[in-house]
Amino acid sequence: MSSQPPASGSAAIGKRVELTYRGLILGGLITLVFTAANVYLGLKVGLTFASSIPAAVISMALLRAVRSSTIYENNIVQTVASAAGTLSSVIFVLPGLVMIGYWTNFPFWPTFGVCAIGGVLGVMYTIPLRRAMVTTSDLPYPEGIAAAEVLKVGEASREAVTGQAADENHAGLIAVVGGTIASAGFAIVVAMRVFAGEVAAFFRIGAGATGIGTSFSLALVGAGHLIGLSVGFAMLAGLVIAWGIATPILTSMYPAAGPAADLANGIWVHKVRFIGAGTIGISAIWALGKLARPVIGGVASAIAASRHSMTPGAGELPRTERDIPIGYVALISVACLVPLAALLSVFLAGGALASMIVPLVLGAIVYVVIAGFLVAAACGYMAGLIGSSNSPVSGLAILTVLGASLLLLAMAHGLGPNAGPTLVAFALFVTAVVLCVATIANDNLQDLKTGQLVDATPWRQQVGLIVGVMFGAAVIPPILDLINHSYGFTGGPPAAVVGAQPLAAPQATLISALAKGVLQGNIDWGLLGIGVLVGIAIIALDEILGFARKMRLPPLAVGLGIYLPAGTIIPVIIGAVAGWWYNRWAKTTRQPETVKRLGVLLASGLIVGESLFGVVLAGVIWVTGKPFPMSIVSDAFAANEALWIGLLAFIVVVPFVYLWTARLSKRFE
Repeated sequence: MSSQPPASGSAAIGKRVELTYRGLILGGLITLVFTAANVYLGLKVGLTFASSIPAAVISMALLRAVRSSTIYENNIVQTVASAAGTLSSVIFVLPGLVMIGYWTNFPFWPTFGVCAIGGVLGVMYTIPLRRAMVTTSDLPYPEGIAAAEVLKVGEASREAVTGQAADENHAGLIAVVGGTIASAGFAIVVAMRVFAGEVAAFFRIGAGATGIGTSFSLALVGAGHLIGLSVGFAMLAGLVIAWGIATPILTSMYPAAGPAADLANGIWVHKVRFIGAGTIGISAIWALGKLARPVIGGVASAIAASRHSMTPGAGELPRTERDIPIGYVALISVACLVPLAALLSVFLAGGALASMIVPLVLGAIVYVVIAGFLVAAACGYMAGLIGSSNSPVSGLAILTVLGASLLLLAMAHGLGPNAGPTLVAFALFVTAVVLCVATIANDNLQDLKTGQLVDATPWRQQVGLIVGVMFGAAVIPPILDLINHSYGFTGGPPAAVVGAQPLAAPQATLISALAKGVLQGNIDWGLLGIGVLVGIAIIALDEILGFARKMRLPPLAVGLGIYLPAGTIIPVIIGAVAGWWYNRWAKTTRQPETVKRLGVLLASGLIVGESLFGVVLAGVIWVTGKPFPMSIVSDAFAANEALWIGLLAFIVVVPFVYLWTARLSKRFE
């Protein structure tokens, strides 16, 4: 389990097998599965999952029998698949156009255009950010590191090695497989409803209410291990602010009859999350400010590298520093604005805003260019900090739709009430483009970190990212249209299938409400302002801790703790503490780095197992049309006994997998 990337025989001798038609096609086929799963689950429960690791595992399994395949080709496969799967986050916005009645379906070319143009711009924006945020950064990139470890172990298992290296690789493979089996097995029992998937308790505090809960997700425990104790504690601080302070206070201010769970959840969804959005917003701005110098340096070095490569007699850049040339990056970025202008013009043509097409389209393009780059940098930083799966893309979508709505409100002032619905729709459409930029940046920098760790060539991976975007953009429109036809969305027109249970699409509902609120003048700016003040206080505290050389409290992670559900946060905190305990114990062994790496591989396996099963389960749900297609118990059992059985099992399994890994590490003590 060497920290250096293994050299496959075919890669070490002669041609380097990396960017191949075989890899691109395989990545595209995997895309069909992951994109469908992410679109459905995201619309149903408001969550999507990063597909890099499961894509890498599937790729290694399918290409294992091909002698010429390499770790670099497998890296391209996971890059294509993850880029395409990530675009499914456009569901956080686009369904809003159906909910408000502006669209009745998802027309292919406009939906494809939003995804393709935004996605390609996201790839282009990550290229000058790579040096600043990947090569020279100490951000942990938990999923990028996990994907790299999975690729290394899979490649090493094919090599004929002996001695210490053989023992390390063998132990690493066992750790990954063991974590995968434990995580997938637990998720299977949850899907059977023998274990509950989560548990929560709510209670009254005077006139107010609050609560606490956790999901039983081993994948989130693995993510917590990878992000570390500092980020875990910061998220705990956000959780305390959300459920220990804000929710009790606000529920007391807005008391209501009924169950404590309804009151507490209602206040958290409609008020506390906006405080979290404000904290995330100011923290993102602060992070961007701190990144300004390295980002500018990254752009300058990219320009210098491009000039150097064109200088007669100049030596070649190291292979690991060869991005798509910055001149091509600029040309492609500008070229994307032409179809974007056409797309926006067609969207407005014939409507209430037809007389203002030119200024509105120009304003929207400027907004996409500027906001897109800023959000791309913020999302890339957050992905590096806490991982793509946990990055609050929907939180930044909130800020983006607020900015777009304010811009349109200023530009279209005085047009009258008839322009209102079209303004709301246009704000959502522009936000969807920026969101695609953000989500691709969120995923791509994670992929580029994986590439750095396995010695990949950046420009080849960037080409793979563009191919992945095109695959995803082609797959998403028909899937969205099928779901709209079969199920429909809560708050929108009824589905074509009579009696179908509509999907909640929670983010699209919230973002649509925000656009309406700004353009109709009924949004609560006070909550966002409170979040900004909380963020400023946390930023100051974090800087003081840094000056004192104490454990930091990353402000973005605190904002996450406020914004994300408690059920998502608590297992991450558990994983952070478990990882700290394991790494502390590893320092007492004879080979601490090897033992620590086994912990990383265990955490990677925990993410892999649940993610792969999530894809399978989504497919079963899709085919059967049943919310619990694998259930073997009654609803009464699932609502009562399964809660306690699941809680007990989670309490037992988490320490067990770490103790098992510690025992596996005994040979290296």
